[in-house]
Amino acid sequence: MSKTILAVDDSASMRQMVGVTLRAAGYEVIEASDGDEALEYARKHRVDLVLTDVNMPRMDGITLIAQLRTLPSYHLVPLLLLTTESSPDRKLQGKQAGATGWMVKP
Repeated sequence: MSKTILAVDDSASMRQMVGVTLRAAGYEVIEASDGDEALEYARKHRVDLVLTDVNMPRMDGITLIAQLRTLPSYHLVPLLLLTTESSPDRKLQGKQAGATGWMVKP
């Protein structure tokens, strides 16, 4: 059984690029367009990894990570931020929210 990754980004082209790449590597990918949609999915289904953008409408990625960390089934799940943001302050906010890692988009 393949691992499931929740890819969260308000950019459809970014979700598509991430999805195609990860599916080609053998992962199942669930896509969400913002933090609210992702959190709704995560409350009903457990995934093996969450890969989220920071800046999104309705709920940003840092808030999403903080909300996921309150769910017992997401205490140990890797939660990664994939974003154009690179400021040390934002990275610290992500870490304090419970992010496992931070990757800057090219």
